[in-house]
Amino acid sequence: MEWSKRKVIILNRKKLSKLGIPNGTTMKTAIRLVAQAGQKGMKKRDVDLALTAMMEDPGSVPAGDHFAPLARMLVAGMEDSSPKISDLSPASWRQWGTDIGMTAIQQMNTACSLPVAVQGALMPDAHQGYGLPIGGVLAVEDAVIPYAVGSDIACRMCMTVLDMPAADLASRTEELGHALEKETVFGGGAGFTKRHEHKVLDADWGGTKLLARLKDKAWQQLGSSGGGNHFVEFGVLSLAQPDLGLAAGQYVALLSHSGSRNAGNTIGQHYSTVARELHPELPPQLWYLAWLDLQSEPGQEYWQAMHLMGEYAQANHEVIHGQLLKRLRAKGLVTVQNHHNFAWREEHGGRQVIVHRKGAIPAHEGQLGIIPGNMAAAGYVVRGRGYPEALCSAAHGAGRRLSRSVAKKELGWGEARKLLEQKGVTLLSAGLDETPLAYKNIQEVMAAQTDLVDIVARFQPKVVKMGA
Repeated sequence: MEWSKRKVIILNRKKLSKLGIPNGTTMKTAIRLVAQAGQKGMKKRDVDLALTAMMEDPGSVPAGDHFAPLARMLVAGMEDSSPKISDLSPASWRQWGTDIGMTAIQQMNTACSLPVAVQGALMPDAHQGYGLPIGGVLAVEDAVIPYAVGSDIACRMCMTVLDMPAADLASRTEELGHALEKETVFGGGAGFTKRHEHKVLDADWGGTKLLARLKDKAWQQLGSSGGGNHFVEFGVLSLAQPDLGLAAGQYVALLSHSGSRNAGNTIGQHYSTVARELHPELPPQLWYLAWLDLQSEPGQEYWQAMHLMGEYAQANHEVIHGQLLKRLRAKGLVTVQNHHNFAWREEHGGRQVIVHRKGAIPAHEGQLGIIPGNMAAAGYVVRGRGYPEALCSAAHGAGRRLSRSVAKKELGWGEARKLLEQKGVTLLSAGLDETPLAYKNIQEVMAAQTDLVDIVARFQPKVVKMGA
């Protein structure tokens, strides 16, 4: 195909602004280079990936790269911007675990250089994210950072222990799998034609025009799960001693991982853009950490929306569990659940702060939580120890060892199937990027945070469904 006949890719200013491209000459250059990229044969997906990688580290773009002129402009803007990161007095932070990449550590350093930062912590499952690393905990003063909460606001774990003998699980595997196939749906746009009812729909969705616009889509997706690492699974919960109001022994349990779906993602993206626009002084390294003053109108709007998404995420799990228990004619004996990807108003060191936990769970003294492994490895019900230096937090899972793109290139289903077979796991669906070898060793993660949580029970997945 001749160069002149190739497709022109157009990304509007709004999308480029969400990536962090500043207005003015830099924006015009970005629009021009994106259009030319299509004419040179690049696909839109590759352009998106290239721009995202560039925004993470403009200085690493080689001179011969198509987007090198844009990267040079970003670096120049970073050098001329005020305040410089080196001029800021960084907040203190502590790391748990050693199997953490340098990029995540650098991101934590950068986050703690924010003028509003008070204290930070990095959990042993940590890996690179946008702005704040996944597994990052950041306390700030009288502000909230949309990207330090994350785009899947109030992503949540929920476990229900069933009145079903663990010995019956093997004989009922097909029945449990059928229930998962019939009552759950997965994927970014997934939803239900026959909608579910829940009291969360009676909450105040009219607080802002954005919330009002999102309500119908949220209703359609109520009781669904996203793609990627979201799952619904049955497994065996083992209690070595009485706890949770249960006798020692083994139980069938239902565990789900889902968040606030399209509504939460839209809110996160919208207010992150607003925050960046309110802080044009920030250098590129801090664009994904732009904050909203909690006393400002945008800050109050986001705070209200974030809490509504917390209610919505919980409702999502209540519908998932309710539908499955109804189909199985089972009863729940006890439920354990917790958010991650959220911001809490808390007191630490005698000071009122906003604690962001992005891929981390609250672990105040005595607080229950869930830390899953992977589709083949055990997860744990834990009780927090309230460790001050961790801002009363803990890991939210095993954490990724390989990025999604690398996992898809390097891993295969052969080894994963052998491991699942060894563990007696029936996998109904999942992406290759979610296979066990894409994740860190959960035992090592747990060993690195014995001062943060105590183990209450062990959960071994047996029938697993994820998006694929």
